[in-house]
Amino acid sequence: MAKVGFIGLGIMGAPMARHLKVKGHEVTVYNRTSAKAAAWVAEHGGTAAATPREAATGQAIVFCCVGNDDDLRQVTIGPDGAFSGLGQGAIFVDHTTASAEVARELDDAARQKGASFIDAPVSGGQAGAENGVLTVMCGGTPEAYATAEPVIMSFARACRLMGPAGSGQLTKMINQICIAGIVQGLSEGIHFGQKAGLDIEAVLDVISKGAAGSWQMENRGKTMNEGKFEFGFAVDWMRKDLAICLAEARKNGARLPLTALVDQFYADVQANGGRRWDTSSLISRLT
Repeated sequence: MAKVGFIGLGIMGAPMARHLKVKGHEVTVYNRTSAKAAAWVAEHGGTAAATPREAATGQAIVFCCVGNDDDLRQVTIGPDGAFSGLGQGAIFVDHTTASAEVARELDDAARQKGASFIDAPVSGGQAGAENGVLTVMCGGTPEAYATAEPVIMSFARACRLMGPAGSGQLTKMINQICIAGIVQGLSEGIHFGQKAGLDIEAVLDVISKGAAGSWQMENRGKTMNEGKFEFGFAVDWMRKDLAICLAEARKNGARLPLTALVDQFYADVQANGGRRWDTSSLISRLT
């Protein structure tokens, strides 16, 4: 069992931290809204810290799950940031979906402290976090990963080291690129079926058994057909992720025409009031 800190108790971070506590780890939590950290401790036990620095002090591993690059810099290298509390040999594991650039920047900053940094974005959404079955893609050194991986598995069903710092974030970008295309294709298929007068549930049942099957079809097809979009990962966050993908593509020369197009489709959903709808709401702009 390890002494760990957890920074960021949002819809992903709170259940991830809970799984760490349930598995027997000694958990100290920090959240910018201190009442949320106090409520988490009241329900699950552990300790609430007043600052990221306090949450990191004395911990073997510090986990983090915040919103974006700026949030991440604030809680790590900002005033009273976690890196000022990291001890020699400590490991900072960041589950934020952020840029590869900030991952490399924080890897350098951690090394200067005698600590290690792992960028470890996740896939699986709110349900995956609550059920402890996230997929985690990591960038960092093999030595740090070997130490952190058994603890990460407290809330994951799959975890893999993809390469040096930044590799986890690059892998997550591919994940989001693939999701964007799949959801658009599924949206158009359901829309086509509706216009054709077919029983969509029957259609999805049969085609999900063949080459068209996907996680999105199995988990979101029925609710997309029903026009229900309250199942976790919001359009606002997807657009943030796709902006990261497109910015990285401009740097490395990758061509992402479908991703750029779907990003604009999500902008339509935002303009129609769907900022907090989940990503399957892409179908709403067709109906």
